[in-house]
Amino acid sequence: METRNTSVQVPGQNPAASAAFMLTATLLIAGTTLMAKLLGGDSLGDPLHPLQISHGRFLFAFLAIGSVAAVTRLRIAQPDLRSHAARSIAGWSGVTLMFAAVSFIPMADATAISFLNPVFAMVLAIPLLGERVGPWRWGAAGLAVLGAVVLIRPGAGTFQPGALLALASALVLGVEIILIKRLSGRERPLQILLINNAIGLTVATVAVSFVFRWPSPEQWAALAALGLMMAGAQSLFIQSMKRADASFAVPFSYATLVFAGLYDFAVFGVIPVPTSLMGAAIIVAAALVLVWRETRNA
Repeated sequence: METRNTSVQVPGQNPAASAAFMLTATLLIAGTTLMAKLLGGDSLGDPLHPLQISHGRFLFAFLAIGSVAAVTRLRIAQPDLRSHAARSIAGWSGVTLMFAAVSFIPMADATAISFLNPVFAMVLAIPLLGERVGPWRWGAAGLAVLGAVVLIRPGAGTFQPGALLALASALVLGVEIILIKRLSGRERPLQILLINNAIGLTVATVAVSFVFRWPSPEQWAALAALGLMMAGAQSLFIQSMKRADASFAVPFSYATLVFAGLYDFAVFGVIPVPTSLMGAAIIVAAALVLVWRETRNA
């Protein structure tokens, strides 16, 4: 059998740095979920509405990304505003649903269910992007759905509506992935981030006006931390993808599940039950099958 040397590094790529950037991004992403759970519960005072939590996320993320854009003197060039608006609304909806979900179920469970968004994106790519889906992709999608069923446990006494919120979040974020695909080949990453957060902040500001109440100093600090961590995670994700192939970088993103479980245990004393671990493992395995198949196709 012919063998090939796969250790040759493409100029400009740095797999070790890519892995480090992605792992740090997952640490921050899990941290945003932790902040959302603290704000949505009574740990920092009276619970904030999920609409207000998502508003804080977009507010402080926009301030951070806008500052970078100002320093680098970013020039907006031919933005596809329709796609940006649709992507921002989908992202805002997905984030809000996710923040609502973690108020009811363990962070690790919500995070695992959110990993279904690439599967939903794959299915939606058929009618929206005209992509063809073969048996390997359908098999991975079926496996991921099985994992979600194990996690949600329909009919069991442990079933919670929060799992359905997380599932809805994954579906909406799957739509966002489709829209990101449309934009990523046309515009610069910083331009995409800036416009996305600007539109998202506008939508979030209108929505929060119906439920807004003045947060406590601790809640303001948590909202700022949430937004800054999200902005940092987005930037680190881009840096990771620039330094290695997606097939190498993406699997490291599943460390989010590990960090979410650690945060849940350290802060709330939540210990994952075997069923949760099994469902999460099935979903991650399905996602890795998709990554492997995409690598083979490439």
